[in-house]
Amino acid sequence: MTRIALEIAVDGPAGARAAFEGGADRIELCQALAATGGLTPSGATVDAVLAVAGDPERVAVLVRPRVGGFVYSAEEIALVAADVSDVVRRGAGAVVVGALTADGAVDLRALERWREAAGDADLVFHRAIDTVPEPAALVDALVESGVRRVLTSGGAARSIDGIDALRALVAAAAGRLQIMAGGGVRVEDIPALTACGVEAIHLSARRPSGDAAPSGPGGGSTGFDVTDADIVRRADAAVHGRS
Repeated sequence: MTRIALEIAVDGPAGARAAFEGGADRIELCQALAATGGLTPSGATVDAVLAVAGDPERVAVLVRPRVGGFVYSAEEIALVAADVSDVVRRGAGAVVVGALTADGAVDLRALERWREAAGDADLVFHRAIDTVPEPAALVDALVESGVRRVLTSGGAARSIDGIDALRALVAAAAGRLQIMAGGGVRVEDIPALTACGVEAIHLSARRPSGDAAPSGPGGGSTGFDVTDADIVRRADAAVHGRS
């Protein structure tokens, strides 16, 4: 029986430390997670998280140049390629990317360039796949592009509501790449998600930090979220069938 992996989305070394203390197998590193869904982190942040992880295979780094949709210009594709090269040079074991054409197909041109930039690192396709009506129809193109796992909610706001699509993705993948359920995942959802055949579970395991220091008119909303090791522990128990 395949061991199901637990991945936690974090935005820095403190989050990575909490995730690993809670039992996570790996982390996905990004910046501005709560506000944007995640953007490319700084090089210094990547270095700090890799030092906490101790093993590059435990770290996937999101490379996303801006908020919004996933149809990218040639200039943006080049920027992502440069960031992918930098992240891999720093030692990350995987990079998380995603690009689509205007008609909802996989942007093979972008993925080919990013695959080359990633070298031996794993290429992960993110929730750009959740913007298309039939995500399972993209699986063959992703496999051919060298993608090794896909993060998806099955097209739903919350993964638990996309179980039928997740099951279809697992069937379409047929073991050629890993399907990882992620998007609005709560601990209580995990048994049903693992039962549908996915090989990994992804969640943010966040809670409010409690920080109430004023951010002023130029600092955005007050407060921020942190990774909660206790939520990670409960997720780990759920993934592995422990009460």
